[in-house]
Parts: sequence; C-alpha cells; structure tokens
Amino acid sequence: MKGSQFIDVFKAGNIVVPIYLLKQYKKFGLSMEQFIFLMYLYHLGDRSLFNPAKYQEELSLESSKVMDYISVLTDKKLIQVEVVKNEKELMREVILLDGFYRKLSLFIVQDGNEKSASYQSNIFETIEKEFGRTLSPIEYEIIKAWLDNDIDEDLIKEAIKEATFNGVSNLRYIDKILYEWGKIGIKTVDDVEHNRKKKAQRREQETDSNIDMDIVDWDWFDEDDE
Repeated sequence: MKGSQFIDVFKAGNIVVPIYLLKQYKKFGLSMEQFIFLMYLYHLGDRSLFNPAKYQEELSLESSKVMDYISVLTDKKLIQVEVVKNEKELMREVILLDGFYRKLSLFIVQDGNEKSASYQSNIFETIEKEFGRTLSPIEYEIIKAWLDNDIDEDLIKEAIKEATFNGVSNLRYIDKILYEWGKIGIKTVDDVEHNRKKKAQRREQETDSNIDMDIVDWDWFDEDDE
C-alpha cells in the first residue's frame, strides 16, 4: 500500500487509529502497513465477515497483498479466521480479533506495572522508609495523585521533611502542606527556601519593631543610684 493510498483510506473514514495504539504498534511486531490493515479489521468490528474482495476494493490493494497481510496477522495470532453458522444455519467465515485483544490487554497491564515500578523505586519507597511501614491502598492513591498532578518529587520529599520536623508522620498532613504550598505558587524546593527566607525576614522586622527604643537608648551606667 502506497502512502497516497493510506491518505485516501483515512480521508474516507475507514480507519481511525487510537493514539495509544499508534504509539504501541511496534510492540505487535508489525510493519506500519500491516498494523493499519489490522486497524481496518478492528474498525469492521469483532466477528466481521471474512471478505478479501471487500478489503481489496476499500483499501485499493492487490489480492496478493491482502492475503499476505492476513497470513502475517494469523501467524502472529492477532486474528483468526473461523467458520461459524449464522442465524439461518448457513456456514460463513468470520474474522476473530481475540488474539489482538489479548495482546493489547497484556501491553496495558505491562505499562501499568512499569509505571508502578517507577513510582515504587522513587517517592513511594522514600515515604515507606520515613513512616517505617507499608503504605495503605488509600495512601498509595494519594501519592499517585500528587505525581499525576505533576508535583515535583523533590518537593514531596521536602514536604515530608517539613512534616517530620513538626513531629507528624501523616500523609494527610503532608498533603495539606503541599496544598498550602500550591496555593502560594510554591512548585520547587528553591521556592520553599525562598519562602522560608521571606518569613524569617518578616519575623526579624516584626521583632525589631516591637523593641522599646527608649529602653535601648537608656544610659544604664549614668543612672543615679536610688
């Protein structure tokens, strides 16, 4: 299938490729042409009538190419051609996509496990060490929500330090710290340090303004003895 033919097929609306599948197609061990043919079958629906002549016409393919694609997909156990009876008890050949669905499910699970493993090796493990125990499912979801909302891992670790400094080992407390920081625009550890310095400066200014200058200026050595 030539590039121009692909464009014609897409324009006709015969094939709509989900973004996730487009990113994963190489995992199926297919060429782009073979993958698009699989997507064409996918959009015909499960248990669609096996009709090489239709595929040839709608995709502007030679008969030999159609059969080659079907052979590859069958060999890779992504599709299966099976003879079944219809409502009128007549035999017909249909395309089954069970193999494709099984592989797709496997990829989704693997992706989820890889993400979980990535999380676990970083912030999850840090928090479990800090708390000295395994996290509960609810705590896991709270931390995952932080990561999904693009909260910097170093900022989370800084919030853990803040909570520990205050004598609290509670995930809700850490969540509250992150929430308050977010409200005032703190997104990095540098932002935290800058905010702490500003607070320290304000405290110094408040302390200075509360000093009684009359007492500071008093000449204690010249005070007459009573």
